[in-house]
Amino acid sequence: MADQHAQHSPSSKERSDNFKTWIRQQLQTLHPTRPLNELSMTTLRGDAGFRQYHRLNTQPSMLAVDAPPAHEDSKQFVHLAQYLRPQGIDVPAVIAADAERGFLLIEDFGDQLLQYELEESPDSAPILYGEALIELLALQQSPHARELLGVYDRENLGAELALFTDWFLAELLQYSLSDQEHQLVQDVFTRLEDSALEQPQVLVHRDYHSRNLLLKTDGRLGIVDFQDALWGPITYDLVSLLRDCYLRWPAEQVRQWALGYGNMAAEAGLLTDVDEAQYLRWFDWMGLQRHLKVLGIFARLSLRDGKNHYMDDLPLVIRYVLEACQGYPELAEFQQWFEQRLLPLAQQQSWYRDYRCAGDRPE
Repeated sequence: MADQHAQHSPSSKERSDNFKTWIRQQLQTLHPTRPLNELSMTTLRGDAGFRQYHRLNTQPSMLAVDAPPAHEDSKQFVHLAQYLRPQGIDVPAVIAADAERGFLLIEDFGDQLLQYELEESPDSAPILYGEALIELLALQQSPHARELLGVYDRENLGAELALFTDWFLAELLQYSLSDQEHQLVQDVFTRLEDSALEQPQVLVHRDYHSRNLLLKTDGRLGIVDFQDALWGPITYDLVSLLRDCYLRWPAEQVRQWALGYGNMAAEAGLLTDVDEAQYLRWFDWMGLQRHLKVLGIFARLSLRDGKNHYMDDLPLVIRYVLEACQGYPELAEFQQWFEQRLLPLAQQQSWYRDYRCAGDRPE
């Protein structure tokens, strides 16, 4: 079957030609009297996935998205966009879609990522993070979202953690675990999975951070890249936002933002009978799960997909991993092992020695 599928898969040029033809057909349907001779497409820098984005010179501008169906679930993107927008969640409108082929026309939110605004104007962080947390609360309160989503279960959590051992350890650092080390790592994985599963479960965007939030011209924060959402732990998106892989904030500021969100979630009925220590443990351990996964993902993006710029952010993610272990005796052995065995190997790499992070502020 694989050979047969390959035989009928369109070539890159054929897919590109089909995509452009489809775009013109959709625009002609939308605006029958408007000439298309001057249509142009500007390719935008891609994200970590296989999607390609092209800005059209229409009025207003819109984005044409090429999302290969072998890798991207355009149907789920469309379903979630059509569900979230009526809830007041500012996700792009889907203007036209051929989900079977992975062709989309969507609303253009512009280029002003939250990351750029925070780097240019760090003093705006309290206001902008306040808005991002309000949007996150609205996402997590979405009624009936569970019916549209898969579950962030132990299998999914474990598969993500395996990226750390498969790609960061084995492929990037060329490090082989002994039987004892393998047991240590698996014990920590199980603790992190247990912690995630005991939390209240909500809609989880799974990549809610400064590169997937955009400041729109109307002043609102637009949310993108939500198609991989699952039903899962309440602190996942919170730690994605506050311990961003591309920006760093002082630990006490992050703690205050996290506690502030906890109060908001409690008032909304999403958190009940959870004391501060338990809530912060959920937050820290969820961050450890995410950042171990990210170490694997960034290594894979570089080694397999040639997206080497993600290596620039690995040192910050390593720092998050080590900091998340602090203060938890259950994680002390793992932290010591990481520092003694893995950190020296990482520090020998050029991507670690050349590390600079504009958002990494001293505390």
